[in-house]
Amino acid sequence: MRSLLLLAFCSTLPLLAAEDFGTLVFSDDFERQEAQELKDEPGNGWNTSSSWSAKGNKEVDLRDGTLHIYIHTEAVHAVDVGHAFEFIDGTATMRFKFHDAKDTLNLNFADLTYKEVHAGHICQTVFGTSKTTLVDYKTGGMLLKFRDARKNGTLSKEDEAMLKTKQKSVPCDISINEWHSLAVTIAGDTMSASVDGKPIGSFRSPGIAHESKRVLRLLVSNKVTLDDVKYYKKK
Repeated sequence: MRSLLLLAFCSTLPLLAAEDFGTLVFSDDFERQEAQELKDEPGNGWNTSSSWSAKGNKEVDLRDGTLHIYIHTEAVHAVDVGHAFEFIDGTATMRFKFHDAKDTLNLNFADLTYKEVHAGHICQTVFGTSKTTLVDYKTGGMLLKFRDARKNGTLSKEDEAMLKTKQKSVPCDISINEWHSLAVTIAGDTMSASVDGKPIGSFRSPGIAHESKRVLRLLVSNKVTLDDVKYYKKK
C-alpha cells in the first residue's frame, strides 16, 4: 500500500521539479522505530511541545514510516512539532493526510531571537479542508503592541482594520483520508502555497521578508499524518 501511495505522489513530481526550490537542506521519510510508546520520540532533530502543552502525554507517533500528530484531550495548545530551518528565502514540501473535516496543518515560520513578536511568530500558512490562509505575523497580530492591546481590550478600530490586511484566505478543497502534497515558498516579501502541484494562492506583506526564519513549526489542532518532509534553501 505504501509503495502505491508513493507512486501516486511521484506523479506530481515532474510539475514540482519544474520549479527551482533551491538547495535541499533537510529531509525526513520517518522510516524508523521508537524505543517506547509513552512519550513523543520523533527523532532526527524534531522537537515537540507535548511536555508543556499536554502534560507530557504522547501526541506524536511514528507509524508505518509516517509521522502521526494528534492533540491530546488534556492539551492546552495545538501540538507543536518543530525543526530548525534557518533561511531567508526557501521552500518547505511534504505529503500530508487529513482524517477529519476540521483538521488543519499550520506551517509556522519563526525566529525566537526576534523579541518584538510573541513566541517568535514571523509568518505562517494554514491548510484546512476548505481554505488556506497565509499570514504575516511580524507586522500583524503577533506584534506585541497589537497582541497586548487586543488582550487588554484597547485595540483601536483602525488597528483592527489594518490587521485584517495582514492575512489572506483562499478556497482550497482538500479531501480527507487521502494523501496530498504541499509546498510553501517564501521569496522576499511573498509567501506562496500549492497543493498537489497546483498553485492555490500567494500573499505579499513586509513581515514575510524577515531576515532570518530560524525554525519551522508544524502546528496541529486536531490530527494530521505527515511523510516525506523536505526543506530547501535559496538564501
